[in-house]
Amino acid sequence: MDIYKIKGDTIIFKELLINEQITATQVRLIGASGEQLGVMPKADAMQEAENAGLDLVQMSFGGGIAVCKILDYGKYKFDTIKKEKELKKNQKVTEVKEVQLSMTIDTRDLEIKAKRGYEFLSDGNKLKVVLRMSGRQQAYAKKAVEVVKSYCEMVAEKGTPDKEPEIVGRNIIVIVSPKKAK
Repeated sequence: MDIYKIKGDTIIFKELLINEQITATQVRLIGASGEQLGVMPKADAMQEAENAGLDLVQMSFGGGIAVCKILDYGKYKFDTIKKEKELKKNQKVTEVKEVQLSMTIDTRDLEIKAKRGYEFLSDGNKLKVVLRMSGRQQAYAKKAVEVVKSYCEMVAEKGTPDKEPEIVGRNIIVIVSPKKAK
């Protein structure tokens, strides 16, 4: 396998068998322009590739017969790496930011945290809202759910909760996803 470094990330390119590396005796050959040339011995396929001035590349091995194609292997490899780079560049990575609340949070503090959550959602990130209950607070879980719901209402302009807040042990958790831009 060849490994190519691209801006700190690695793209792994699977090495295909070419020319003499192919071990199959019979191959199904596809021509340089994509036409089916049929099943033939490997030696005849190698001769066809040599006459075209290109490489014989084993694309897959299935059904007992290797499928080979006549093409310029260096150009194929270059184009594949270029496509991988393009796909990686167009990919949007969504982060999950976490906001922690408490049951006894003051309304002004809640507004400040909502403003911060609003910024996260504006950037296209998901928001994980966590309210941790301690000790006696666990007996008043309904009040804690109301605090989380009021927070979700404050950021409702930029995001919507994926589902209702759920109680997981001592925590109340809800994920807020950003609304799609119109």
